[in-house]
Amino acid sequence: MSKTTAYIVGAVSALAIASAAQAADPDLLVFDWAGWEIDGVLTDYVAKNGEHPTYSFFGDDDEAFQKVSSGFKADVAHPCVASLPRYREAGLIEPWDTSKIPEFANIAPHLLDSAMIKDDQGVWFIPTDYAYTATAYNKDQVPEADVATLNVFTNPAYEGRISLPDSSDDIWSLAFLATGTTNWSNVTDEQFDAAAAWLREAHKNVRAYWSDPAEMSQLMATGEVLVAWSWNDGVALLQAEGFPIGFQRSPAEGAATWFCGFVNFKDAPGSEDKAYDFMNSLLAHGSAKALLDELGYAHSNNAAMAEITEDELKAAFVDPVSTTLLAQTPVSAEFREKMINEFELIKSGF
Repeated sequence: MSKTTAYIVGAVSALAIASAAQAADPDLLVFDWAGWEIDGVLTDYVAKNGEHPTYSFFGDDDEAFQKVSSGFKADVAHPCVASLPRYREAGLIEPWDTSKIPEFANIAPHLLDSAMIKDDQGVWFIPTDYAYTATAYNKDQVPEADVATLNVFTNPAYEGRISLPDSSDDIWSLAFLATGTTNWSNVTDEQFDAAAAWLREAHKNVRAYWSDPAEMSQLMATGEVLVAWSWNDGVALLQAEGFPIGFQRSPAEGAATWFCGFVNFKDAPGSEDKAYDFMNSLLAHGSAKALLDELGYAHSNNAAMAEITEDELKAAFVDPVSTTLLAQTPVSAEFREKMINEFELIKSGF
């Protein structure tokens, strides 16, 4: 087993262990992505409250929403913004009081530019992190010309050597871009059908659908997979371990960008004051570097990001991209359900 493989297998095991709830401060339960219990973003919270919040983890947005809509109680949760409409439509959340969040004024304005996020009732979602989804590839075995187009995923030369994310948001961002749709807010039936047909072709080449960046990285490190539609963090992990990884963020058709943040549950079981302590700790300037170093994501706080060097941003692949970008913005619950159901059919071979 190579050093890279051993490192990544260990990371996968750690993520699996982290999937269970971790007990700490009983007055705040954070429902979050596995791996997000980062000391560096909790510095201010621990300094004030003496211990970490209690965490419970999920693997993807669909799992998270299913759990809370079935009665699971938490104080705050960390969905990506495309999933936000479901929380609002289900009546699960309430607006944040931004007067209690001083760094809210420094959040990148484009991350708040949606009536689903901010309306006359208040701010329903506090953006915290963002990054890109693009084409990861083995530079030793995949020519740059092949990844200059997203059709590398349907190229018969890579049959059985492709990995795609087991995530409806990420999978449809790829399919829409590949078929010429760069905005998914008003997708026609024809555009959806074209994207679905393209995904069925790509499915023929898929070795595995990855569920987290460590799994994707392991597939590439072992040589099973040569090309993957990937978040930037898995690529940065492989690069740090000396693997010959490339990350094509400017193919002919474009790449995807996403952002995630926190919602505030109604009738939460814990302390509302500690929920705001948590948000203020996460948005603190020092949290931006910790987030970049630990997970490879950019921080929503523009003032904090200005304190990070350009070289550090490039190393994590979160420096600005000059290409067509499909933003994974909020979509209706109905359209999201349509994407989920069609994806499940495609994965099943239908």
